[in-house]
Amino acid sequence: MSKKAYPLRINEQVLAALQRWADDDLRSLNAQIEYVLRDALVKSGRVKLVQKVVTDIESLENDSESEPE
Repeated sequence: MSKKAYPLRINEQVLAALQRWADDDLRSLNAQIEYVLRDALVKSGRVKLVQKVVTDIESLENDSESEPE
């Protein structure tokens, strides 16, 4: 997927709130803005969510043996 640079003029308070949210989610500000825009597009029905990444966590067979004391 290619990305295109786009200058964005945005209210300082909105930008500060997005930065706090990005910090909470361990994302960059740019990634957070893209996340919010993509989420809004999906929720409004303007685009279809094609792929969702899911991480499954499985237990190891001998968990008690691998735990440090």
